[in-house]
Amino acid sequence: MRTQARHDDVEVLAAFSITPIGTDSSVSASVAAAVRLVRESGLPNETNAMFTNVEGEWDEVMELIRSCVLEVSKSAPRVSLVIKIDHRPGTVDALQHKVAAVEGHLAAGA
Repeated sequence: MRTQARHDDVEVLAAFSITPIGTDSSVSASVAAAVRLVRESGLPNETNAMFTNVEGEWDEVMELIRSCVLEVSKSAPRVSLVIKIDHRPGTVDALQHKVAAVEGHLAAGA
């Protein structure tokens, strides 16, 4: 678990989805190749049915996403990419804290 970030650290939480285009109807093998890169990166991450979330330093996260696109492009002539980024300087562990905040409200009946 990372500790307190300096205010000038450029930490981001990114949600991204990569879709191979021009392949069979099943894209799970191509997506799995990208998710493997994310998991091997050592950055905090999670994958759900629609997106992969990853947290880290801006350049590191963007390079990882680029690597994922290039990996998927090995099996598809075209690749679509959607990215949503939460940039909040000085924040770490947003991947866990954002969910914990919502769960806290649910537990309190809010």
